[in-house]
Amino acid sequence: MTTHKTRMLILGSGPAGLSAAIYGARAGMEPIVVQGIQPGGQLTTTTDVENYPGFRDVIQGPWLMEEMQAQAEHVGTRMIWDQITSVDLSQRPFRLIGDGGDVYEGETLVIATGAQAKWLGLPSETHLRGKGVSACATCDGFFYRGKKVAVIGGGNTAVEEALYLTNHSPDVTLIHRRDSLRAEKILQERLFKHPNIKVLWNTAVEHFVGGGEPEGLVALDLKNTVTGEKSRLDIDGGFVAIGHAPATELFRGHLALDEDGYLIVEKGGTRTNVPGVFGCGDVADKTYRQAVTAAGTGCMAALDAERFLAEAEFEAEQASEAA
Repeated sequence: MTTHKTRMLILGSGPAGLSAAIYGARAGMEPIVVQGIQPGGQLTTTTDVENYPGFRDVIQGPWLMEEMQAQAEHVGTRMIWDQITSVDLSQRPFRLIGDGGDVYEGETLVIATGAQAKWLGLPSETHLRGKGVSACATCDGFFYRGKKVAVIGGGNTAVEEALYLTNHSPDVTLIHRRDSLRAEKILQERLFKHPNIKVLWNTAVEHFVGGGEPEGLVALDLKNTVTGEKSRLDIDGGFVAIGHAPATELFRGHLALDEDGYLIVEKGGTRTNVPGVFGCGDVADKTYRQAVTAAGTGCMAALDAERFLAEAEFEAEQASEAA
């Protein structure tokens, strides 16, 4: 068992965690990044990235994360592959235990554990993910300009994705397994009034159909949840929008979470309800969920952590002089 000590301990190695590491390292914090179960975060499962600033051509998600990690290491970040299983945030330094028994002690803690899209769980969905099947319209909608797309779900996320896709597609179908939506009324009104959106009620997706060369999504096999009738919908892109699950289970009872399990941070900042603990990226963002916004809040978390430590050290010096 090894004990790792640092002024800035970062959980998560996606754009938020690595951006925090870059800023923290350049500030002399000698950060440690615990990479977690999916090193590199969600971008490692994304192929074409066209909306990250600084690249005129389409880049690959895994390559972008490799470059971010190399940059973080170049300026002095230590990367450790481990998964945290327990936390003690009752006092500083914060104490976390890894899966193999290693101990991590951080004067500050940056949580960038992200969130995962919820999927339907169909084998065909997994097979065609990134080949016409997506869980992010704002990430991938641009690739379906003038094409026929479908959104699966019935909550706010699904309705917002369907409305967003009308910026690119003249033919958007919302597929919902029930006969009414869970989305807010104002969103429903916008959806029903839009001429380019139609809704398939009481309908479930049974299979994502691939075809073509190279293989991509060409259709959905559907089933009416009331009558059992089966049908096929020809489409070019399918967007699963049944919600996201933030990776915060580890922090229940330790940090304030909202009703959906996201970290609650101060408005316009990254501070949590525990001084010295900061949240950034998708683990605290249910609205934007973009690589560039995650990177921005990672920067903010590092700056907040640096300022927190400077203030704490100044107060300790003042107290020492007064004594």
